Parts: sequence; structure tokens; C-alpha cells
Amino acid sequence: MNGCQAEVIRTDRLDLLPLRVEHAEEMAGVLADPALHTFIGGAPYDLPALRSRYARLAAGSPDPAVAWLNWVTRLRTESCLTGTVQATVSHAEHGRVAEVAWVTGVAWQGRGLATEATRALADWLGRQSVHTVIAHIHPEHRAAAAGATAAGLTPTDTWYEGEVRWQRRIVA
Repeated sequence: MNGCQAEVIRTDRLDLLPLRVEHAEEMAGVLADPALHTFIGGAPYDLPALRSRYARLAAGSPDPAVAWLNWVTRLRTESCLTGTVQATVSHAEHGRVAEVAWVTGVAWQGRGLATEATRALADWLGRQSVHTVIAHIHPEHRAAAAGATAAGLTPTDTWYEGEVRWQRRIVA
């Protein structure tokens, strides 16, 4: 998708770094706790599967009308990766729409890092001519709801696969 590529995004504490296959080794440890899958299902990837997944994501969407944007989050004070944020950007009736998701490793939860990263991502997307940011959040996942709220998203009445659709409209 023209004009929409992942780039480094800096916050007070984090660097959001465009995803590379080389991140898989460190991220396999960050994402290894099965507790991360309580609300999203599935299980942690082993290192070869995570490398393969990151290679597919880094290669980008096979659909030229869709951009897959993926970042790892790096906590500068500890010089370590702590999680991921992602956006799938496409065109809809009223302009560009981004579906976003995020995850923070269990060891770094409760420090506001996911909120900080999600807010930075939503703000960055607004500067990329995205008009609507969407997230799907399990109704019992209070931490994800708090992060979405801090990023300016609000819950809607729409449900998708057992999750509530949250959204933020960005007026240019």
C-alpha cells in the first residue's frame, strides 16, 4: 500500500522497531508464557515457527491494497524487547482503516508499556492518513480495554468472534 510503511516510532520509554526475522530469537522468550494466550487462544510459537511467521509478516501482505505493519517494542532503559504492536491497513468506504493489536510479555505487564505503545501506534497511524483505528478485544480483558481507552478507542456494539470491536475515528 503506497505511503504506509513501518518506521521507528519513539515514545518516552519505548522504541517501536519495524519487525525483522532477527527479532524472533529474543521474542520467542518474551512470548513464551502460555498466560499470554488466555484471551486470544492458541499457544506460544517455538523459535522455528516464530522465525517463519516473522519472515511472512516482514515480507508484507500479498495483497497490494493491504499493508501489514509490524513492530517489536524495545524498552530503552532495559535494552530489551517487551512485546509487539501491529496494524493491518486497508481502504474502506470512508478512507484508510487500520486494525490493530498488541501484546506485552508477562514480565513487563502492569507498567503501562502496552498502553504507551498502543497510543503511539494510533497517533502514528493518524499521521499516515488512517481515518479509523479498530481493535477487537475480549470483553473480560480489562488491561487491553484500558490500553485501547488510553489510545482513544471506544467500544462499539459490534462483536466479532467473541470480541468487542473498539474504534477511534481520526478527523484530519
